[in-house]
Amino acid sequence: MIYKNYINNEWLDADSGKTFEVFNPYTEEVIAEVPASGKSDINKAVEAAQKAFRDWGPMTAGDRRDFLQALAQKSLEHIDLLAKTISSEMGKPLKDAITELEDLSEYLLYYSELARDQVGRIVSPVEKKSMSLVRYEPYGVVGCIIPWNYPLSLMGWKLAPALAAGNTIIMKPSEVTSLSILRWVDIISDIMPPGVLNVITGYGVEAGEEIVKHPSIPIITFTGSVQTGKRIARLAADNLKKVSLELGGKDPVIICDDADVEIAAKGTSWGGFVNSGQVCTSIERVYVYNSIVDQFTDALVAEAKKVRLGDPMDKNTDLGPMASEAQLNNTLKKVNFAKEQGARLLTGGSRPEEFARGYFFSPTVFDRITPDMEIVTEESFSPVIPIQKIDSLDEAISMANSTKYGLGCTIFTKDIERALTAADKIKSGTVCINNPLMENIAAPFGGMKQSGIGREHGIEALEEFREAKHIYIDYDHSNKSWWFGNE
Repeated sequence: MIYKNYINNEWLDADSGKTFEVFNPYTEEVIAEVPASGKSDINKAVEAAQKAFRDWGPMTAGDRRDFLQALAQKSLEHIDLLAKTISSEMGKPLKDAITELEDLSEYLLYYSELARDQVGRIVSPVEKKSMSLVRYEPYGVVGCIIPWNYPLSLMGWKLAPALAAGNTIIMKPSEVTSLSILRWVDIISDIMPPGVLNVITGYGVEAGEEIVKHPSIPIITFTGSVQTGKRIARLAADNLKKVSLELGGKDPVIICDDADVEIAAKGTSWGGFVNSGQVCTSIERVYVYNSIVDQFTDALVAEAKKVRLGDPMDKNTDLGPMASEAQLNNTLKKVNFAKEQGARLLTGGSRPEEFARGYFFSPTVFDRITPDMEIVTEESFSPVIPIQKIDSLDEAISMANSTKYGLGCTIFTKDIERALTAADKIKSGTVCINNPLMENIAAPFGGMKQSGIGREHGIEALEEFREAKHIYIDYDHSNKSWWFGNE
């Protein structure tokens, strides 16, 4: 099946006529073709979004709320179709894809109400009979570049606050998961006014960079790798664009000597292997107190062997295939290099023999790790967990802070003082205590160091898509002593 771009509520081919193929990672078969868009297609979308902004931007937050709530309702009405699209396109188990659609609806509902309550504020006056108002205004056209690992929920992270704030949108999905977003847009196409939401598919260099460089798009929001984020920041700087960048992670977990080993192993297994490790906040480093490291290692290996790989559409499947052949090959390369560097493979480490097709990779655990190994220093985005020994909390904190990343971290302990000490000292945007990968839509999410710029979730996300304007009012129409001529 051949899909099209969505511009100004119309379905259009790329001006070049070019397309590229979308694969099912479970069957390894081509399931669709989508447009390979370029500069002229971006220009059309910008023109449509600018025109739509004339009405959408000045609209009251209450009126926009009604649109966002309708989007949420329509998404839930078609949850089965959309979830199956995600599963067929990226290999995510159906149960996890359903959760993703539920999250999307939650984001839309949350920001529909939050924006209505956050339109401005009054500031204490500097002179008698004066008033200062702070009013929040949308930027205009927002360029949203969406990753492939959670195509609809991460779309919602950007789309919901951006629309609620009064912006219009040009969105580029990942080449890997364009279908999920295009089908969602098709479902909701009768709700949004023309031009408010536009979707352009294509490759990063040909479509993504054209969005970033376009002079009429004042803000870019992106989720992806550090390398690509740096490239976007450099391109955006030419026009002094605002950028919001949610980038890579190398999230550590600290297993303290007072932790429940079985619980910690179960939590670490889920946090490192869910979505085949293709999560920006996946557990990718494990630091275990020396006194319990053998016990924990045995427990984690046992948990890894329990994880059920299989057909993403099967309700009993825990992990489907990796999202693409490129992801699988990258994982194989990293695992083989870890072994070359001296890491000891305890389980996994290869494609499972029982699957004749599909980009599957077995949950993998290493030990005998040193801090300089690539498996410790660079994001793997794979179902791979390396274990290292530690002797103290100070050592664990030092090692947790030893990489260029600062997205998330977890600590397992029954000692709240110890937990909060770690939370204070670890340079990380999110700290989870006794439960990894936890998010709260009302709390900010984002990275420190090279894990990103800006925040998603909470009121902080709304602020990313608004500019503050100060309005000073003097209602005392008198001559001021400091004006010229009043000495």
